[in-house]
Amino acid sequence: MTDKKSDSSPRHLDVVTIGESMILVTPSDGHAVDTADLFALHVGGAESNVAVHLHQLGHSVTWVSAVGTDALGRRLKRILSELGLDMAHLSRDPDAPTGLYVKDPGKGPSYYRAGSAASRMGPEMMPEELLQSAKVVHLTGITPALSDTCRALAHDVAHRARQAGTIISLDVNYRSALWPTSVAGPELSDLCRLADVVFVGLDEAHELWGCETPSDVRGLFPNVDSLVVKNDSTGAFEFSSSGEVFVPSLPVEVVEAVGAGDAFAAGYLSGMLKGLSSESRLARGHERAAKTLVSIADVPTDVEGKNS
Repeated sequence: MTDKKSDSSPRHLDVVTIGESMILVTPSDGHAVDTADLFALHVGGAESNVAVHLHQLGHSVTWVSAVGTDALGRRLKRILSELGLDMAHLSRDPDAPTGLYVKDPGKGPSYYRAGSAASRMGPEMMPEELLQSAKVVHLTGITPALSDTCRALAHDVAHRARQAGTIISLDVNYRSALWPTSVAGPELSDLCRLADVVFVGLDEAHELWGCETPSDVRGLFPNVDSLVVKNDSTGAFEFSSSGEVFVPSLPVEVVEAVGAGDAFAAGYLSGMLKGLSSESRLARGHERAAKTLVSIADVPTDVEGKNS
């Protein structure tokens, strides 16, 4: 990776994220969707999940996105506002709906997001002043899968962030329901090579690029400053110029796995922003993920805050 542009301007914001958030419908009793009688409405979205976790950990963070002017959009804005997330850069689109997904315990989510307000986002959505003022911009591989304009947005933000000297964090977050590996593989590979910090599951790397081991992933991206390869069954590796570090995951009784990767990324980025060691960053990621794994919500509201 080429050196970052030197930048002496002050960075008042820790992290800016951009991406779609949706209303999450989930059985409140943990039963399957087809048999449950009671349901709860939460908010889910990889980038806003990361933003809320980072806010709870005491960081200054801004989330950029779009919702419809419908009731779901109003509810989403209210919930995220109550969680402390900055809504200054949330756009309201009167011509498109807010996305929605249903989480079926043990079976995974079903998405209803085609043609959503966020899928209409383009490069103009990310203000240049945010990239100039943030220490880190966090992206995921979900955004470029939503539409051609969102794909242009992800690449544009990554290129502009490099010019601004802003650290680029990318969670690969491959969603096979959104695009095939034949398209996603090259696109996400290009984004990984633009990033300073990359999070990827070993299962994702196998599906996208045929990687069998964490070292195979490192071989694909030897110049990424901090490459984190997660293996859900064992733990996470970090590859950097200092070498290779492994920290095992925490044993928990999993209620729902969706959202745990976002929690891990937030914990790791928090450790990075605080100047912690590689081991401590990975451990902080595991700790944050464990709190999500035992909850039906993507971002539990009862997690510990700044001191966690």
